[in-house]
Amino acid sequence: MNQYDVAVIGSGPGGYVAAIRCAQLGMKTAIVEKYNTLGGTCLNVGCIPSKALLDSSHHYEDAVKHFEAHGIEIPGEVKVNLEKMIARKQSVVDQTTKGIQFLMDKNKIDVYQGMGSFQDATHVKIAQEKEEIVIEARHTIIATGSKPATLPFITLDKERVITSTEALKLKEIPKHMVIIGGGVIGLELGQVYRRLGAQVSVIEYMDRIVPGMDAALSKELMKVLKKQKVKFYLSHKVKSVERKGDEVEIKADDKKGQEVSFKGDYCLVSVGRRPYTDGLNAEAAGVKLDDRGRVEVNDHLQTAAANIYAIGDVVRGAMLAHKAEEEGTMVAEILAGQKPHIDYNLIPGVVYTWPEVAAVGKTEEELKKAGIAYKSGQFPMRALGRSRASMDIDGFIKILADKETDEVLGVHMIGARCADLIAEAVTAMEFRASAEDIARMSHAHPTYAEAVKEAALAATEDRALHV
Repeated sequence: MNQYDVAVIGSGPGGYVAAIRCAQLGMKTAIVEKYNTLGGTCLNVGCIPSKALLDSSHHYEDAVKHFEAHGIEIPGEVKVNLEKMIARKQSVVDQTTKGIQFLMDKNKIDVYQGMGSFQDATHVKIAQEKEEIVIEARHTIIATGSKPATLPFITLDKERVITSTEALKLKEIPKHMVIIGGGVIGLELGQVYRRLGAQVSVIEYMDRIVPGMDAALSKELMKVLKKQKVKFYLSHKVKSVERKGDEVEIKADDKKGQEVSFKGDYCLVSVGRRPYTDGLNAEAAGVKLDDRGRVEVNDHLQTAAANIYAIGDVVRGAMLAHKAEEEGTMVAEILAGQKPHIDYNLIPGVVYTWPEVAAVGKTEEELKKAGIAYKSGQFPMRALGRSRASMDIDGFIKILADKETDEVLGVHMIGARCADLIAEAVTAMEFRASAEDIARMSHAHPTYAEAVKEAALAATEDRALHV
């Protein structure tokens, strides 16, 4: 029987990063993955493929709508080759997952392909195609991630009633895609197919889209997507989804309690994700789950079994790849006797629509609820020379700072390249920067990042220069 210092179950961003860090710290490490490729949801059917399609569809939209304004003329009709677009997406996925295999080899991590489950607290059984093998591990890290959630009355046939996984490999552009859920995944994939010509309707139970983000971001993003002809039905409670041939009918109650009906050729169910512990046999190892199916952990991500840890989507907190990576690194360093920490308040959230939406820290709603006195500075992207040059004038950056100390408490942004710009805010907040600290930093001109400086100036005695 092969023996290891650490066995990692699951090879998504949390799992493979944990394995690499364990190996770097001198531990003999194994990783167990049930699928044929490494990388988990993120690399195979999540973050990476969805961004590939977002980029491809963005290029198409630019060619159709914006090239002429830039003085670029294309003779004949610009057409979408969906098959080629999906194939390019898959090639990006293949390159990325092969990269993870390279990293496993480089760090001398043993990879086991098969379904991993606990025999007891120190033995992991791996069910492979032709046999079962057992490995022994002094420590185990559970990194089994999450799966798309659904509603109890919905039957996912994965043909017309689909999840994000199927939406990434459709063989045709929908005529009308009805999306249940106005969160990150639904909006990103909805924008992909809207750009390609589909009619898109978003049904959301809450009174705004991306409800976990600052209300100002929700409002601005919906305004922009409405301009792109996406239709929204907020405060609607879906109560039935029924496929009839090539048509799907969705019935919901609106905010007045009146029944409304939607018909489309595809229904994307995008109501979040659920922790995935199916087949893990956690109880055999003494690992406990909470009432939402998540693995229970303490502040060190240690389970009820002292030698077993859990990270990522399978534990409490935001289901984000970069959060899982930080947790994987933290556990590896704890096992090595180090004292790492994570500030969960400083893990950014991003929506990769265009314009992009990003945020870190507290929202205005959270500050008000906590009774914290704050000041706000906001700057519109349309006031930037760089935004006008690229025709990306939608959005704004908002900085929230403590009214007394001026410490930055939250940064909320929507606009071009905000997924990258948010790192400046995270860095500043990690070092407990004040709004004035950011305002006094030199930002290159012309850049989108100038809006961060201007928002900081606006939060500092309303000193914005260009508005």
